[in-house]
Amino acid sequence: MFEQYGCAPLAIIRLQPYKRQISTHAEASDEKRRQSTHPSETEEDPVVGYILRAVSSGRDVAPQEIARAIAADRAKSTAPKDFWRKYMTAVRQQAIFLARAGRLQIIRKGEIADPDDFKGLYKLRKAPSD
Repeated sequence: MFEQYGCAPLAIIRLQPYKRQISTHAEASDEKRRQSTHPSETEEDPVVGYILRAVSSGRDVAPQEIARAIAADRAKSTAPKDFWRKYMTAVRQQAIFLARAGRLQIIRKGEIADPDDFKGLYKLRKAPSD
């Protein structure tokens, strides 16, 4: 009966499993993050490289120095003089990430600070085991 119309009866149609559609950018990035490999297996952020090179000498380094180095490499000749400030947030975020991983120490008032709870001026130091 259904063959003459070129279709199959409803009982025979195989339903595909429901696949959730990702509607927002935030959900898409969450989904991508879940599917990504372990962070150590992926390419490091360039800011991490600047931080690790700066602290490799063994001295305490101010985050402003790192941000200025990044800006000097990336800024155009027409960029304002305070262009380095744009990179301060990235330096702080990556410093916290590295401190949590044990590759870096955050120094506040001469003491090692908790990366999850520090405010104000700080410096970065290479971790002893790194």
